[in-house]
Amino acid sequence: MQTQTTLWESLSRLYPHIKPILPRLILGLVCALGASLMALAIPQVFRVLINDALAVGGATSTVWIAAGVVLLLGVLEATFVALRRQFVIAPATTVETNMRTSFYRHLQDLTVAFHDRWGSGQLLSRAMTDLNLMRRWMAFGLIMLVVTSLTVVIGVVIMFLTSWVLALIFLAAALPIMIYGFRFRTSYSKVSRKSQDQAGDLATTVEESVHGIRVLKAFGRSREALEGFNLQAEELRQTEIYKARSLANFSLIVTLLPELALGASLVVGVLFAANGDLSIGALVAFFATAAVVATPVEFIGPLLAMTFTAKTAIDRHYEVMESVNTITDPEEPVRLADPRGDVTFTDVHFRYPDAEEGTPDVLNGINLTLRAGETMALVGVTGCGKSTLLQLVPRLYEVTGGSIAIDGTDLRSISIADLRTHVSVAFEDTTLFSNSVRENVLMGAEPRDDKHADEILEGALEVAQAHFAYSLPDGVDTLIGEEGLSLSGGQRQRIALARSIASKPRVLVLDDPLSALDVRTEELVEEGLRKVLLHTTTLIVAHRPSTVALADRVALLEDGRVTDVGTHTELLARNTHYRYVIASLPDGPTDLDAELEDLENDDEGALT
Repeated sequence: MQTQTTLWESLSRLYPHIKPILPRLILGLVCALGASLMALAIPQVFRVLINDALAVGGATSTVWIAAGVVLLLGVLEATFVALRRQFVIAPATTVETNMRTSFYRHLQDLTVAFHDRWGSGQLLSRAMTDLNLMRRWMAFGLIMLVVTSLTVVIGVVIMFLTSWVLALIFLAAALPIMIYGFRFRTSYSKVSRKSQDQAGDLATTVEESVHGIRVLKAFGRSREALEGFNLQAEELRQTEIYKARSLANFSLIVTLLPELALGASLVVGVLFAANGDLSIGALVAFFATAAVVATPVEFIGPLLAMTFTAKTAIDRHYEVMESVNTITDPEEPVRLADPRGDVTFTDVHFRYPDAEEGTPDVLNGINLTLRAGETMALVGVTGCGKSTLLQLVPRLYEVTGGSIAIDGTDLRSISIADLRTHVSVAFEDTTLFSNSVRENVLMGAEPRDDKHADEILEGALEVAQAHFAYSLPDGVDTLIGEEGLSLSGGQRQRIALARSIASKPRVLVLDDPLSALDVRTEELVEEGLRKVLLHTTTLIVAHRPSTVALADRVALLEDGRVTDVGTHTELLARNTHYRYVIASLPDGPTDLDAELEDLENDDEGALT
């Protein structure tokens, strides 16, 4: 949600981050101002040189002295510029890194519901592009805007001291520039925000297309995806052109009006000099000073554009940073030292945060008890809330009514870190990271040493029937690529299942983790799971009859409620809806990657 803020309000948000490096920024500002003062001092040397050394009877030595002074001023100006960069670049990059780390930490803390609403490209553009813009503004834009303004003010004062009439003529150009500048600020801020948002949307499209490249290829939608991307890219291009045109128009006015004023000043100045009202040296010094001032005046346009872009970047950054994490630790958390694993759902209600008013709850009064060490399967028709219920156990989402407890302790009374130490998850939509198989599997485990880590890894891969990991090019140290897309769907599921087992949780929630396995592999996995889960409370979403057979009891979900609980045999005997659900479950595995590869091969075969 966009919050309208003034330029000052937005820029002042950076003060807490700038405060630690403020002394270095001030030193950089002083050095930049020193460089400008050296540049303004050079015309005054010319004034003395022309009036004294070039006058009748002037001393030749004055020329050499003036040349030496100009050389010294030039060296000092260059030195000040170099010092400015030395003072501000390193601290500004440190601030950028700290802000980026804080941003990433905050993203990790925010709820799953937040990430459901935000496109990944939007978050990526805020984490990378926006913070880079803010760093450049802190290190360069802020300092140069202040120094440029001071240079113009000091230069105009010197011009007034030289000839107030000529200075007034030059200053006459300031009024239309100020009027147009106000309009430029408003319009450029809006288009800058639009441009950065469009860039974020474009990044989201690229990321989605890369992740879904198999689907696009298999269904022959690459051309359509390209057309959609081209439309977005064209919209961004048009916005950037509009931005450039706005800045060009402003730069035209900022450059043209002072030049016209200088032209008028030159005519009047020559007349003054001809009448003896102004010395030649003073006339030369005035225009040399005006030349020094003209550069900062022309530079104000890009600096203002950078400032407005930085304002937009700051607003976008704090849209995320000010998002409230609604799933937090209690003030005085209860520690689960050695939980048995009893899990109780008491009148649990849940609705998604962005659900429309009047929409019924996804979960509408769940009452369910899992005994320690019990494996319970959840079955129901598509959309009845099975996967949602599972995600409430590790508090990926928060219940909106009722409570969930482990060993009688409400989950909201337990710290999130402690809770997720005892609860492990494996989802149907497998997510792996661009690391080795070893690092993915041991993500939630806490081995004592390398030998213990190898034992945990070997045991988890054995149960998950993921022996294929040892035959990869570098064995279990093979990098499996972004999101594990170098593996098949079944292989990814087995790695994810091994990861959930390796943490040795007291409570394990599985969202149909065997859906992509063939029947024989599933049997082996289930056999291993029975041994591993002997003392682990397990809640498993079942989409296949063979998965139901793994459970001690089965809970039937219907319209957001648990309508029956019992063994598979008992429910078959007494519940008509249960028989309907079981009959509708597929018997075979669903390996989407294999199906897409087959489609792709068929397409290639048809072409040859």
